[in-house]
Amino acid sequence: MREETKIWLNYATENFKSAKVLLESHLYNPCLQNIQQAIEKYLKLIFIENSIKLKRTHKIFELISTLKGLDIFIEINEDEIDLIDSIYLPSKYPVGGALPDFMPDENICKKCIEIAKRVKKDVNNYLKSKRY
Repeated sequence: MREETKIWLNYATENFKSAKVLLESHLYNPCLQNIQQAIEKYLKLIFIENSIKLKRTHKIFELISTLKGLDIFIEINEDEIDLIDSIYLPSKYPVGGALPDFMPDENICKKCIEIAKRVKKDVNNYLKSKRY
């Protein structure tokens, strides 16, 4: 694994672990922010590992679409992608027009953590398959 990939993996893992701690502390908004960031970083580290130029985007849809075009498949469906993409701005800023169709709560955080777990697992499996 490339050294830069390891750095991205460490950052993604920190975001994922932070999300769990924040959920336990009932801090749902930052929990969602860290989940989104973890998923984004897990996906982007595949780009890093394969020396693919990163797009400046926070949209999971764009990242997943690009990976699919490279025959790299991550277990996340369209509804889950829409959910994760819908939390990026509202989890960072109190922007009235950008709020998703839900208020952050324990259930939505648990759902998003489960999505992140699957993404993490698929990315780790991908990295293991790349070992020589």
